[in-house]
Amino acid sequence: MEPPKLPLDAFVTEGGLEVTVWAASPALFNPTNMDIDAAGRIWVTEGVNYRRFASRQPQGDRIVVMEDRDKDGKADHSQTFWQDPELVSPLGIAVFDNVVVVSQPPHLIKLTDTNRDLRFNLADGDVREVLLTGFNGRNHDHSLHSVTAAPDGSWVFNQGNAGAIFTDRSGKTFRIGSAYYQLGGGEWPFDTKAISGKPSDDGFVYVGGFAARMQPDGTQAEIIGHNFRNSYEQTITSRGSVFQNDNDDPPACRTTYMLEYGNAGFASPDGLIGWAAERRAGQSIPTAEWRQDDPGVMPSGDVYGGGSPTGIAFYENGALGEAFEGTLLSCEAARNVIFAYKPVPGGAGYTMDRRDFMTSNREQEFIGADFTRSDRKISEVKADESARVSFRPADVCVGPDGALYVADWTDLRVGGHDTFDEAASGVIYRIAPKGFKPEVPAIDLTTLDGAVRALESPAVNVRFLGFRKLQAAGAEAWPHVEPVLANRNPWIAARAIWLLPYLGDPAIKALEKLLEHADAEVRLTAFRAIRRSGGRMEALPFARKLAQDASPLVRAEAALAMRFLPLEQSRDVLLDVAARFDGSDRTYLEALGLGTGKNHAAFWKILLEKQAPAEQAAWTDSFARITWRMMSEQAIDPLKARAIDAGLTETQRALAIDSLAFISSPASAAALMDIAEGDSPTAKLAKDWIASRSEGRWASMNLRPELLKRGLVLTEQPLVQATFPPKPTSQSFSTEDVLKLKGDRDRGKLLAARCAMCHQIDEVGVEFGPSLKGFGSRQAAEVLAKAIVDPSADIAHGFQGISIKVEGEKWIDGLPISDGDPLVIRSMGGLNQRVPLAIIKERYAMDRSLMLSADQLGLKAQDVADIIEWMKYY
Repeated sequence: MEPPKLPLDAFVTEGGLEVTVWAASPALFNPTNMDIDAAGRIWVTEGVNYRRFASRQPQGDRIVVMEDRDKDGKADHSQTFWQDPELVSPLGIAVFDNVVVVSQPPHLIKLTDTNRDLRFNLADGDVREVLLTGFNGRNHDHSLHSVTAAPDGSWVFNQGNAGAIFTDRSGKTFRIGSAYYQLGGGEWPFDTKAISGKPSDDGFVYVGGFAARMQPDGTQAEIIGHNFRNSYEQTITSRGSVFQNDNDDPPACRTTYMLEYGNAGFASPDGLIGWAAERRAGQSIPTAEWRQDDPGVMPSGDVYGGGSPTGIAFYENGALGEAFEGTLLSCEAARNVIFAYKPVPGGAGYTMDRRDFMTSNREQEFIGADFTRSDRKISEVKADESARVSFRPADVCVGPDGALYVADWTDLRVGGHDTFDEAASGVIYRIAPKGFKPEVPAIDLTTLDGAVRALESPAVNVRFLGFRKLQAAGAEAWPHVEPVLANRNPWIAARAIWLLPYLGDPAIKALEKLLEHADAEVRLTAFRAIRRSGGRMEALPFARKLAQDASPLVRAEAALAMRFLPLEQSRDVLLDVAARFDGSDRTYLEALGLGTGKNHAAFWKILLEKQAPAEQAAWTDSFARITWRMMSEQAIDPLKARAIDAGLTETQRALAIDSLAFISSPASAAALMDIAEGDSPTAKLAKDWIASRSEGRWASMNLRPELLKRGLVLTEQPLVQATFPPKPTSQSFSTEDVLKLKGDRDRGKLLAARCAMCHQIDEVGVEFGPSLKGFGSRQAAEVLAKAIVDPSADIAHGFQGISIKVEGEKWIDGLPISDGDPLVIRSMGGLNQRVPLAIIKERYAMDRSLMLSADQLGLKAQDVADIIEWMKYY
């Protein structure tokens, strides 16, 4: 299939910015990620060998370097830096001078171009080094993603929920388990399901996707966020705040402020139970999927629905102008758009109002006004559907010239482990003011003035070079760095703050003074610089003062700084932070919980003695909410009393029940059973919780005999055989037959009712298959036709079925909703069955979709064409 040609006037941009083509195939193919070096060269990882298109075997995929040598705003030179059979759709690249870091599972690879000829060749003395290893998912989307430099000189990277078992160069091992194992193709050398729920060497349990911070030599690694689904990339502002995006097949993609050490909530704490198995009555999908009603989970941020978020960047300075400074940019490939946010402090986190920064899908509603439109009519864009949906932004970066660059995968298909573009086309777009003339500042890193120029660069990984040079210079660099603190642009000024612990006494005094600055984000940055100074400055004395700061953003940071300290050192800081909780700020509460580390039970007891009334009925709502977050066994008795106290409100009693449900203890289970047997208004809620927990997170307690004895659950029903029809050996018509026909939208809506056996449509039908809401508007007609005619050709993420054989020679086909013990499997029609692992005799991954094909649904080619026409607008 020929790649669709997308005219530049199909794009809509914010603020009158101009889109131009900087490079296109054959200069590059299928770009998965990119970085831009200090000279303005763009480095791209290619994914031509992605999935079924293995057209570059055995030579492997490439890393290419492109350059605009004549400075006319277009690349005029492209060359291969490295091509090797080891490269199979690598998803990340970072360039630091002559060091290139490539994310290629199972390794994070460091390549040093010793002779700086932009060609990696071991025979020339270049060096290949495996910096870290142990990452699952070679040739898989849910795997290792790019490295980004942080303003403190560390490196940050992330991994999707394929999981990992890796040891850093300090000898510390991290075990990040996941129920998402050997699914969706790819290679899985590490059994991350077997270690799910087991602690890492730092004593904490991490699951699913995660982000890690380390020194550039691979030492001092730590997990700074986990339990994502598949965050494609992260970006770190010059104030040290981390933002990311994350996706899922139901309509719950999100852009999030990553609270340090936070749990994003995609799976249960042990990583084995999916959100659908724990979804409560009345919960929306976004609330249930990111567990926003659970303690120990950070706020999900902007949840905007279905999509496929990819690269992300934070624009701080450059050619776009002052109005764009502090803009978060997030690629959304499924929606053909790059979102923009201006994060604003709100409580202990950030509020993020989304708008469209750049899109080819101009038919959608634009949020945020000032857009430049060409003279093309919307009706013409509708006719040009292939062009409209072929813009698939994979990454966005800020160049050292201050312009934005966007890597476009350019395909009719997005997600689902598939592509349609056999030519593997790719484009790099430049976004800049009209008439922009590119100028890349010359940077001489042998001088301190040159290092300052690098520190002030719009390009994040170029800034790292300046930071390291100035950091190494120590006190000698102070006269060069001091003027940067006064820069008009607060983001540039913030970069200098991180250097102050290393530049001698005058710089340290300046840093301490910044802790009293009128701007809370300056105080925040100054304290973060102290925390991340490698022990040069002790954070605890400053945290004691900042725990009483006027800003919840600063107080939350003081709490987070206590995470790894003994309670005798951290207690006063945590008590001060707790005393100032307003009762509703979830980010603040979660920071307090994370700050207690593994001391939450002991801290709750101290807090009870110091700040709570003796009688549980007199607890403040703030203290009750802190109790919910701390999940302490010592709180069981007062919580039980609150749950049945008629003097409390319904909301207060329900919170007590919920609090008990998150304390994994036989005593908490007994309390819930006692309440469920009583006549309190909370009895039903307690009964629902204990029934759910007994077959989920608390299955190992073997509560069922006691529940049966008390009459709180029904007698176990025998398992029902539920098998799925075999994959059809032939089809009565093809995808091509469908595409020749004109669809009828109204008739398609009626015919779509047949899909309710597997999909929920307007709250009618069964939540068994992927959500159809918005899917048709994000995909080309070819993709939709293929999904209906032959669903087994492209199985959606998270919908790979299994077939199990249980005692009694019964077979059950379905989706594993919870992969613990018992296994919860959902079969067609929404039948959920809980199967103890002990009775499972055989288990296989199904080689076909659990969705019925057009033929199996009795649909003709015209019927499918009609349904596709309806799906475009659904």
